Amino acid sequence: MPLALFALAVTAFAIGTTEFAAMGLLPQVADSLHVSIPQAGWLISAYALGVVVGAPLLTALAAGRPRKAVLVALAGLFATGNLLCALAPDFWTLAAARLITGLPHGAFFGAGAVAAAELVAPDRRARAVAVMFSGLTVANIVGVPAATLLGQHLGWRATMLVVVLIAAAGTLAIARLVPVLPSPAQSGLRHELRAFRSGQLWLALATVVLGCGGLFACYSYISPLLTEVSGYASGSVTLVLALFGVGMTIGNVLGGFAADRALRPTVCAAFVLLSAALALLAVTAHARWSAAVTVVLIGLFGFAIVPAVQTLVMQKARSAPTLASATVQGAFNLANAQGAYFGGLALDAGFGWTSPTLVGSGLAASGAVVAVLAWAADRRPPAPAPVEPAAVEPADAALAPAP
Repeated sequence: MPLALFALAVTAFAIGTTEFAAMGLLPQVADSLHVSIPQAGWLISAYALGVVVGAPLLTALAAGRPRKAVLVALAGLFATGNLLCALAPDFWTLAAARLITGLPHGAFFGAGAVAAAELVAPDRRARAVAVMFSGLTVANIVGVPAATLLGQHLGWRATMLVVVLIAAAGTLAIARLVPVLPSPAQSGLRHELRAFRSGQLWLALATVVLGCGGLFACYSYISPLLTEVSGYASGSVTLVLALFGVGMTIGNVLGGFAADRALRPTVCAAFVLLSAALALLAVTAHARWSAAVTVVLIGLFGFAIVPAVQTLVMQKARSAPTLASATVQGAFNLANAQGAYFGGLALDAGFGWTSPTLVGSGLAASGAVVAVLAWAADRRPPAPAPVEPAAVEPADAALAPAP
């Protein structure tokens, strides 16, 4: 794989750390800013909202510009947003800073996924996308547990400052290692918007919003579940989060390989298995060892979806993939926002710390249903065009036998 893919993965590592570490640090943030844990969960939704807004907006502003320059600018904006988070004096300022930090997320992964696919042969594109997204998964093995541990000892602001340094390193790596890629023959916002005429593209986005909300409904509240239900000490939660990252990494790799061979079946199977694993956690969460094993499975099935769906979207928007690819990142984070929201509603209603996992199971199952319906619609042959009866030319009429 080209070294440039790993430069993209460094910034993906920073993005994964700041996105998922917030979930592990919810108790510390809530205590520091004097809010409840469900209210602190709004910070997750604020980041996700930034992704949803920023993915199409920043991609539209960058349409037609050199992709490498766009990637460098987006990585720099992400580093700046994290610095604002570290300096935020109160909850609402932090929420606004989180929204700003989320703005470049979707546009970066959209442009980065297209760049990664262009750096390799067509039959290796899903694996190339998986390499870039490995930054997210490795962040959950190393970055998120380390950030959680650092936040528990030095405060969550120290975690944000470390992310700023990692994001700055990623920006420099992209500037140094990613080659100048040729611009597409047609570019510009109007051309990119043509991809959204595809019904299959909209079905893929709906699958992500519904199904991946299941992962985030559970993971947004994983720390209090592990401490209150499974009996882990707060310091041990970082080890379980690292195991979740291991599952994510394995799922990301397996999902990339499987998607290059059987794209649609990979998407459908991953959602079904994710729904089952989330439902299982409601039972296994009551013992430490079984909770840890199930968390690994949730990470595995949840991230097997990522390279498969990203590749599917680029396939369905083949002539104008950049905006569509960025939009699927917005869909992932809309799933993040709704998952955190509905999981929080279940907690506020008094259904207990395992209730978000059941909410997540239902959301993942709905994603599986949409994925199967989209696959069935994609396999259906197009209706034949109506054939008009051939008109009889005058010359032919003259040659026709008399009745």
